[in-house]
Amino acid sequence: MSESVTLRRGDVVIIALADPVRREIGKRRPFVVVSPDELNVLGGTHLVAPLTTGHHPYIYRVPCQFAGRKGHVVLDQMIVVDSSRTSQPVGRLLPAALREVLAALRDMFEE
Repeated sequence: MSESVTLRRGDVVIIALADPVRREIGKRRPFVVVSPDELNVLGGTHLVAPLTTGHHPYIYRVPCQFAGRKGHVVLDQMIVVDSSRTSQPVGRLLPAALREVLAALRDMFEE
């Protein structure tokens, strides 16, 4: 993995997670960067949400399409990862999907 990657919100990266516990999403998989660009440029860490091709609609799972496959952005399993664990971006979410992700995040954290 590269340590000098500057990621932007909406970028999709590949991250390998070791030893997932119970319902955690594990293995090598795509994640979308959801942290704001202002934080991403500071370096060090990124807030990311996994992408899954599973068809299990659930609150805070946003439908999307990436690399020709339908799936979901799994906001209920966001994590913070060190930038050294991220790959170069393999693509970006479409703007409409990113808007839906951000709207769901606002809803998730709003009182």
